[in-house]
Amino acid sequence: MFEVRKKTCSTSVPRVRVRIRSARPFACPSAPLLKNIILFIWLNEGMGKPKIFVTHVYLGKFLERLKEKYEVVVWKDKNITREDLLTGVKGSVGIISLLTEKIDGEVMDSAGSQLRVISNYAVGYDNVEVEAATKRGISVTNTPGVLTESVAEEVIAFVLVLFRRIAEGDRFVREGKYKGWEPDLLLGTGIKDKTMGIVGLGRIGRWTARMARALGMKVIYFNRHRDEEFEEEYGVTYHTFDQLLENAEVVSLSVPLTDETRHLIGERELKLMKPSAILINTSRGPIVDQEILIKALKEKWIAGAGLDVFEDESQVPEDLRALPNTVLTPHTASATIETRIAMARIVVDNVTDAIEGRQPLCLVNPDVWKEKID
Repeated sequence: MFEVRKKTCSTSVPRVRVRIRSARPFACPSAPLLKNIILFIWLNEGMGKPKIFVTHVYLGKFLERLKEKYEVVVWKDKNITREDLLTGVKGSVGIISLLTEKIDGEVMDSAGSQLRVISNYAVGYDNVEVEAATKRGISVTNTPGVLTESVAEEVIAFVLVLFRRIAEGDRFVREGKYKGWEPDLLLGTGIKDKTMGIVGLGRIGRWTARMARALGMKVIYFNRHRDEEFEEEYGVTYHTFDQLLENAEVVSLSVPLTDETRHLIGERELKLMKPSAILINTSRGPIVDQEILIKALKEKWIAGAGLDVFEDESQVPEDLRALPNTVLTPHTASATIETRIAMARIVVDNVTDAIEGRQPLCLVNPDVWKEKID
């Protein structure tokens, strides 16, 4: 618990005396505790509006909420450079970032010791050095839950477009090749009774399973932890990773990018899949060894791929773009109006909660909040 006592010097600048009462006498306050004290003083003692740096213009009306209490600095160009990021964050108590920006210890130190929170506008947070943030007493937050349905919808859309050859048909007509109906023109494959294999049974994996079952597909899954209750409720079956690859007509990746999942799908895994199978990746590009995938698609190890993410999203290889048995989208699996509004609301809630001393609901590193202010 702490008290704030204010004195006024001859220059009329507020002077603040802070008395810290600790359950552990003579203990030095932790970094999170000190940050809370500093920000309490800042918000309540007329010391000007704390700064929040926003790396992209995407929050719409939610920016106005922030501007009521904070100095909000928004980077208005399309993409922020590393140099501009390091400069822009200086003096910030909060950073609202995109997944395309690397928020590491250097960025945190450039912001300064008053930095309280990094609010990431994404479910994934592999762009943030969480360990570095935790050591500095900085909260890291994300936007889970609100993208679940939209990403699962994209997975199902990839299945339909690839199995029914919709993208091929679109090109066929646009190129002036269509001259009339033929019974065997662009024959595709129905999805009823086909097997959907889901790697990762998180929120998105579960919703994908529900949608696939509703369309008459069989669903198998691999996850680090088996969920027998979900199996019973939705009629899905647990398989080992290799068993799933060998038995699925659709392999959908719903896992975060970690050291463990980087290049989870490589030559061995692609060769385990059926020649008639398709691979769908709506998670993160580096989960798949892209160079090997291109080879697999060219040599028909598998039938096709639906990709919303790529190893280097600034430069998708020509070899991949030229393949007719792929459907490629520009990391837009979550791109619905409803989802973007919900994400904006959550990032603003996360950043204000952390700054104002409330534990954010979408906290990635709860260790930061182990020490509370009594």
